[in-house]
Amino acid sequence: MTGQPVGGVAVKAFPVARSEARLLVPALTFIALVVAAVASLGTPLITSVATSFHVSLGSAQWTLTVALLSGAVATPVLGRLGAGPHRRATILATLAVVVAGSALTVLPLPFAWLLAGRAAQGVGLGLTALMMGVARDHLPEERSAAVIALISVVSIIGAGVGYPLAALLAELGGVRAAYGLGLVVTAAALLTAWRSMPEAPEGRSAHVDVAGAVVLAAALLLVLFLAGERNLWSGHLAVAAGLAVVAVALLCVWAVIELRGTTPLVDVRAVRHPAVAGANLAMFVGGIGMYLLLTLITRYAQTPHGAGYGFGLTTFVAGLVLIPFSVLGFLAGKLTPRVRTRIADPLLLAGSAVVVGGGFALFAAARSDLAELFAAMGVLGFGVGGFSAAMPGVILAVTPKSETSSAMSFNYVVRSVGYSLGSAIGGLILAAGTGPGHLFPDDSAYTTAALVGIGAMAITTLASLALARRRSSETNPYVRCTHPNTGGSMSKGYWVSAYRTISDPEKLAAYNKLAGPAVEAGGGRILARGSRVVAHDAGIAERTVLIEFDSFEQAVAAHESAAYQEALVALSDGVERDFRIVEGIG
Repeated sequence: MTGQPVGGVAVKAFPVARSEARLLVPALTFIALVVAAVASLGTPLITSVATSFHVSLGSAQWTLTVALLSGAVATPVLGRLGAGPHRRATILATLAVVVAGSALTVLPLPFAWLLAGRAAQGVGLGLTALMMGVARDHLPEERSAAVIALISVVSIIGAGVGYPLAALLAELGGVRAAYGLGLVVTAAALLTAWRSMPEAPEGRSAHVDVAGAVVLAAALLLVLFLAGERNLWSGHLAVAAGLAVVAVALLCVWAVIELRGTTPLVDVRAVRHPAVAGANLAMFVGGIGMYLLLTLITRYAQTPHGAGYGFGLTTFVAGLVLIPFSVLGFLAGKLTPRVRTRIADPLLLAGSAVVVGGGFALFAAARSDLAELFAAMGVLGFGVGGFSAAMPGVILAVTPKSETSSAMSFNYVVRSVGYSLGSAIGGLILAAGTGPGHLFPDDSAYTTAALVGIGAMAITTLASLALARRRSSETNPYVRCTHPNTGGSMSKGYWVSAYRTISDPEKLAAYNKLAGPAVEAGGGRILARGSRVVAHDAGIAERTVLIEFDSFEQAVAAHESAAYQEALVALSDGVERDFRIVEGIG
């Protein structure tokens, strides 16, 4: 199918029909919401699980931790599978695993089976990035950005939706009834995916870097385990520090494996791109702050009056405190795509970080009334919603369509680690503020934690502003190619044409034979054939033909020639996105 012309030349695209698009958007949003809500079911049910299964609260906590662990491990693997030709099968198989896990949580089986079921449910967290990949491949460009932003937001507010419902069902029918909700909605998500998920575009690699996946999984398991085991840090500091060193070493080994591999699990070179690296840094530090405040507010609301503060709310009522978070987060997610037409994504990240910092300030200054907690949670939700909606725009601006799932999956791993550390840091600060013989921390410990959160959001704001300054300094996009003929980057004033992702080597050879002479006849100079190109306006492209012209007009004339148009027709099935003219700067 052919998209809108760019510079007078047709662009290869893969949009679905308009009627199918109307069904696809709610399907993508629903699946992203379900997997996020189901993975968070463990949060309000920890006490109920401990009582029902006669286990300690620490053991019951693993019903949440194991879902986060399996999600973090599965996300990059699913992201790579989703970037290949079998994305639909990957989505259906993953949802089938989630449904099977949901069934295990409902059946009258021992506690170990409940943990296995929760681990299977957590695998679904890796589908969020795949939903974004589907949206980018199969929706018109002007609509896909808004849908991707919405998917990012619902993956956050899903916890706010699932928490009060699960808590209510647990109070009315017990823990099995609450997990029964997860079984129903995951089965509905599987049916929705089966009916609506299109096939991935052809010509993509299905190879998965097994060695890289194993090493990254081991590193993430250690990182998230250390983040969740606060007692290990307080009681066995040397052991915790040693495991942290091992985790860092594993991450270094993983990076080396990815750099040397031909089909890496995550394109580390792309991750090193300043825009992507800056966005992931902002996501990591911002994630620490965001989850820290969420943890502080929910814990403060449930603290009994006997502690001298708190409101002694039940699990269900405490879950209602999350409603402002979800509502305002969703509102921010809907508003952000409209604001993006006037404000750059990095500035939206910075503004959202400031809003979250305002939520911390409100909580630090005023929390004696329940309405103040609702207000702080609403401010947090609005900031998180705006941040989540703007984040994909920063990363995908420099990422080719074929790498959408992989790039966003890495960002979600970073987010998961940040969230886990935010929860752990909150617990450590409150534990340090708990006096000997006391069950609850001093009220001042919450103020200290809020101030730490303000610091984290200040760092996030600065990182986002640095991204904005870098983008504003690059008023003209530039192209840099690894081929030695380009000398690293183009000279100022030249116009170049980048043909992106001719994935089939035979198609590339045919392109060189047919289109090469056409553009050369028009005065173009072929600088690279089949090389990697990094372009700020077009992302990272593999197997690219790069041609230089002396002027914009010359480039357009060459591409509008009859010979070149004939080449396009012959190659229409092999070119993901064919024509792009950008100005090179030194």
